[in-house]
Amino acid sequence: MEIPKGTIKELTIQSSELGEEVLLLVYLPANFSPLFKYSLLIAQDGRDYFQLGRIGRLADEYLYERKIENLIIVGIPYKDVADRRRKYHPDGDQHQPYIRFLAHELVPFLDNEFPTYHMGSTRALIGDSLGATISLMTALQYPHSFGKVLLQSPYVDEKVIGLVESFTEPDLLEIYHIVGNQETEVQTTSGKISDFLKPNRKLSEIITNKSFTYFYDEFNGGHTWTHWQPDLKRALKMLF
Repeated sequence: MEIPKGTIKELTIQSSELGEEVLLLVYLPANFSPLFKYSLLIAQDGRDYFQLGRIGRLADEYLYERKIENLIIVGIPYKDVADRRRKYHPDGDQHQPYIRFLAHELVPFLDNEFPTYHMGSTRALIGDSLGATISLMTALQYPHSFGKVLLQSPYVDEKVIGLVESFTEPDLLEIYHIVGNQETEVQTTSGKISDFLKPNRKLSEIITNKSFTYFYDEFNGGHTWTHWQPDLKRALKMLF
C-alpha cells in the first residue's frame, strides 16, 4: 500500500515588519479538508527542513498511520546566509522585526488562510542552529501564540540565556531540545569556531530548573543534518 502524499504549495505574504515579500512553503496533508482543524508547525530554514529534513515525507507516513494529529507544516526559506543571519541571530538587525513578523503577521495570515485551531498550544516553531535560536526567542516573547518549540542544536549566547532566565510563564511552553555531544568546534556562518555543547548544557540546566514541559537529549555526533533529520521522527511524535 502506497502512503498518500501531501502537497507542498508556495504562498507569499507581504510583511510590513520586514518591508519585503516573504515566501512560504506550505505542506498540506494528503487528506486535507477545510472540515478538519489543523495544528501548525512553522519551520525556520524552511527549504532545508523539506529537502534535507524530509519533513513532508515523515508527516505523510505519520498521518497515514495516525501517529500524529492533523498537521500543516509551513517552511520559511531564507534567501542566503546573510539574510538568515540578519533575521535569526540575536544581534541581527532584522531580529526583532522578524519575531514580530512571525507573531503579528504570519499567525493571523495562516489562521485566516487555513482551518487552524487559533491556540498557542497547537502552534509549534522549529529550527536548527540559528533557526532554533530565533524559534526559542520568538516563543519566549509570544508564548500565547506559540506553545511548542523544537530546538535542534541551537546557537546559545547570553541574550538567549537571559531571556529564558527572566521568563515567567513556563507552564505555557513545551520545549524539545537536542544537541550533539561532539558539537564542541562548530564552524559558524560568521567564520568563527564555536563550542555549542557547553552553552546548550547551560541552557538545559536553566530550562530544567523552571517548570517547563521539557525534553532534552544529546545525540552522538556533530552539527549536521545527518543527525537532525533522523531526530525529527521522535520530535514530531513527541510534540504532536
